Amino acid sequence: LTEDDPAAIIGIDENHAVPNLMGEGADLARQDAIEARQNARNACQVQYESEHEMNIDSNSNSTITTMIVIDGIIMRPRHCAFEDCDQKLENEVNGVFCTEHRILHGHLCHIADCDNYKEPNTKTCIEHDNRWCSHLIRFGCQSLLGIRRILRRTNNERLDWLPPVNHQVAPAHNNPPAANIHHNKRENYFVALRYYCVETICAPCGIVKAWTKFTKSEGPVQILDFLNKVYPTEESRPSYICIDKACVVLQAALLNGVWEVWSHTSRLIVDSYHYINHRTTDYICRKWCNPAPLNGSAPNLVVVEYDINGRPHYKRAFNTQACEQLNAWLGGYQSILNRMTVANFDWTIHALLFIHTQKVIQHQLNKASNNPEEEEEEEDIPDNQIM
Repeated sequence: LTEDDPAAIIGIDENHAVPNLMGEGADLARQDAIEARQNARNACQVQYESEHEMNIDSNSNSTITTMIVIDGIIMRPRHCAFEDCDQKLENEVNGVFCTEHRILHGHLCHIADCDNYKEPNTKTCIEHDNRWCSHLIRFGCQSLLGIRRILRRTNNERLDWLPPVNHQVAPAHNNPPAANIHHNKRENYFVALRYYCVETICAPCGIVKAWTKFTKSEGPVQILDFLNKVYPTEESRPSYICIDKACVVLQAALLNGVWEVWSHTSRLIVDSYHYINHRTTDYICRKWCNPAPLNGSAPNLVVVEYDINGRPHYKRAFNTQACEQLNAWLGGYQSILNRMTVANFDWTIHALLFIHTQKVIQHQLNKASNNPEEEEEEEDIPDNQIM
């Protein structure tokens, strides 16, 4: 075990070689592997004198290793159309502003940076009336099916006479922190904006610890701000923070100076699914974000388990897919939640997460009581009764 590549992950690489890192940092990755194997050989005798199969930290008996998992799911209720405002709409039917910005700008032309008064029964001044008419022609009398058809044709055909489509592309997993989404300034306030996603923090068992809404993107800066609000003190912070883009968040934390605070208590790791795909292209992810190293460098992330024949094998100590599993369940309510007001959305999401947490706790209690029959007979709440 200790002679394996430090980039190897338990549950995947026991019986085959680890894929090499391609591109920038490949030489560093090879050097790390050589040094790790040499250190393992030097410490091999000491490690295997223990009764356990894997070396355990000297402080493992006095401290508890904890982990949280963070991920987001696209949920898009509407909020105020004004720049950098995420307050709820004053008029949820056809309004575009919150109460404050309706008072300040509701009587003005809805074209950005235009201070003229708007005309009656329209949202623009006389100067920009053609912009409002164009908007009504494009979006005023279209069904949902028609909009989908137009978007599909626009994406596929790219005809010269079709209007250009400006999509906001979410940052890729391997983009550096500086390559966050560039949000162009809005040209008009004809329609309300929508939130980007709901971000949740879960324990590996599935219990939801916290949640929030992100307005524009699921970027590393937003994630770090969320963590600072939920865990303001060192005593409250977990040992490991699992994020699907942990390597990107780590780079942002280093650049912003936030890592000087968090490095005393926590370590960022990538969930197992994203790590397998990303370790061949990103050196930082490969070196620092392995969720269950096969070489024993992070023994708190690995446990020894025995099969039915009594043979020991190594297993990941934590479920890094907890948020993905939660999101798969929440996704069934996505179309309903997207049509709610912000207040109703917040209440419903909170209620759904509470129900999910209660079911997880009950499952854990049944499992701890070693009563599989009781667990099998547990009645699930029908989806049509949750709402």
